[in-house]
Amino acid sequence: MNRTFPGHQDRSPLHGITVVVETAGGETWVGRCDDEDAERVILLDADVHRDGEEGSGRDEWLSKAARFGPWARHPRVVLPRRAVRALYRLGDLEAG
Repeated sequence: MNRTFPGHQDRSPLHGITVVVETAGGETWVGRCDDEDAERVILLDADVHRDGEEGSGRDEWLSKAARFGPWARHPRVVLPRRAVRALYRLGDLEAG
């Protein structure tokens, strides 16, 4: 069954999918993709790992996010597309 929700037909194919966004500034975001286009990536219920901060390393942090989901520390984040180095499904990381 193919269901269409009002206002969702023009969204990115990643809409509603948990994604990883790596930025040129050393941040790695994990969150539910609300939309993405040539100008921005919008995440909902996101968390961020910043290179050089105390705590677990990036790979360990991503592994935990893949197993348990991200902590929703940021309800809505808008990232400029020019700062995005990589954008991929969190599920692709689990499979790889």
